[in-house]
Amino acid sequence: SAAVWHHSSIHKYRSPLVSRYASKEMAYNFSDRKKFTTWRKLWIYLAKAEKALGLLVTDAQVTEMESHAEDIDFAMAAEEESKLRHDVMAHVHTFAHCCPTAAPIIHLGATSCYVGDNTDLILLRDGFDILLPKLARVIDRLSNFAEKYADLPTLGFTHYQPAQLTTVGKRACLWLQDLAMDMRNLQRAREDLRFRGVKGTTGTQASFLQLFQGDHDKVEDLDRMVTEMAGFKKAYMVTGQTYSRKVDIDSLSHLASMGATIHKICTDIRLLANLKEIEEPFEKEQIGSSAMAYKRNPMRCERCCSLARHLIALLADPLQTASVQWLERTLDDSANRRISLPESFLTADIILSTLQNITEGLVVYPKVIERHIRHELPFMATENIIMAMVKAGGNRQDCHEKIRVLSQQAANVVKQEGGDNDLLARVQADPYFAPILGHLDNILDPKTFIGRAPQQVARFLSEEVRPLLEPYKAEIDVKFELEL
Repeated sequence: SAAVWHHSSIHKYRSPLVSRYASKEMAYNFSDRKKFTTWRKLWIYLAKAEKALGLLVTDAQVTEMESHAEDIDFAMAAEEESKLRHDVMAHVHTFAHCCPTAAPIIHLGATSCYVGDNTDLILLRDGFDILLPKLARVIDRLSNFAEKYADLPTLGFTHYQPAQLTTVGKRACLWLQDLAMDMRNLQRAREDLRFRGVKGTTGTQASFLQLFQGDHDKVEDLDRMVTEMAGFKKAYMVTGQTYSRKVDIDSLSHLASMGATIHKICTDIRLLANLKEIEEPFEKEQIGSSAMAYKRNPMRCERCCSLARHLIALLADPLQTASVQWLERTLDDSANRRISLPESFLTADIILSTLQNITEGLVVYPKVIERHIRHELPFMATENIIMAMVKAGGNRQDCHEKIRVLSQQAANVVKQEGGDNDLLARVQADPYFAPILGHLDNILDPKTFIGRAPQQVARFLSEEVRPLLEPYKAEIDVKFELEL
C-alpha cells in the first residue's frame, strides 16, 4: 500500500545500486530470501548426508525439513536474533519451530560458517554466472562494431595528440582485447571457487569425527557428499573457521580489473564524443542539459566511469580483510563482507548492462572523422612525399628541407591564425614538387596509412574473440533497455 511504500522508501537510505540500477537477478542473488533459503538447503544437505552415513537422522525429519525449505518466518527470525544476538542461531530456532520433529538434528555438528561461508561461495558462483553472459553480450556487440568499421580510417592518438592513422574497428579491438582478458579472468575465478564443505569450528572436523566415532572415512565422505549436493566439484582441503579470505580477493580483483577496462573504454568514447566522431545512443526525448538545449552528453559512459571507480575502490576491502584474519579467524571480516561482496557484483552488473546498451547503439560520424584526417594527414604524409620525390629522381636531403619549411609555414597558419592546414596547397604551388603532383591523390589516400589494421581486426575477431563467445550463444541475443 502507499502508506507502507511511503514509510519504507522515502524515510530510509536505500542503496542506489539496488533501487536505481541493478538487474532483478543480481539484486535477488544477494537478497535475504536467497541467503536464508540457501541456509535451509545446506541444513537439508547435511541431514541427508549424515543419515546416509548412518547417523540417527530419519526420513521423516528430512521430509519435514524439505517441506519447510522455503517458508521462512522472517519476523520470527528477527525477533530471535534480537534476543540471541546471533543470526545463525536465530534461523536455526526459526527453522526448528516449523520442523519440531527435525529440531534435534538441525545443524548437527556444524558451526555457523557451515551455512554462512558455504552460502557466500554459492552466491559468488551464481554472481559470476549472471555476469559472464552479460560480458559476452558486450563483447559480441563490440565485435560487430569492430567488423563493420574494420577499414574506416581514423586518426590515431598518442598522448591525445594526433598520431598515425588507425581504423575505427581496430581501435574497438583494443577495447575488445581488454574485455576478452576480463572474460577469461572471470571464468577462471568462477572455476577456481571451491566449497568450504563440512569442516567444524576451527576447520579440524573434530565434531564430525566425534559424531562418527572416530571413522575418518565417513567424515571425508560427509564433506564430499555435501559439496556435491551443493553443485561444487571440490572443497577446500584445509580451512580455519572460514574459507580463506584470499578467495574474496581473487573474485573481487577480477571484477575491479574489469572496472578498469570499462572505465578506459567509456573514457575513450567520451573523448571521441567531444571530437564529434562517435556518440553513445541518444533517445529522441532525452535531455542533455537543463540549460543548454543543444547538448548531447555521454551520460551513460559517465555513469559507467562513475560506478567503475567504486568497483575499483572496493578491492581495498577484501585485501585488508584477508590481512587481519588472525590465526583461525576473527570477526573483522563479517560486517565488511556484507557490503563489499554484494556491492562488487551489483556494481559490475550495472556497468555491464549499461555498456551493453551503449555498444548496441554507438553512432559513428564518418564525415567528421574524414575532416579530422584531412586536417592532419598532410603533416603525416610528408615522409611519403619525400619517398615519392626520391623515386622521381630528387635528393632526400633537399626534399626534407623543402618540406620542413613548408610544414612550419602551414603549422603557423593553423596555430597562429586559426586557419586550415594548407600544406598541400603549398606543395602544389612549389615547382620543386612538379614531378609528383600527378600522384598526390594516391600519396594522400588515407587507406594507404592504416597498415594492416583491417587484417588485424579480421584475424583477432575470428581467432580470439568469436571462440570466447561460443559457450554463451544461447544467451547472447538478449537486448538491454536502459530504464534510467
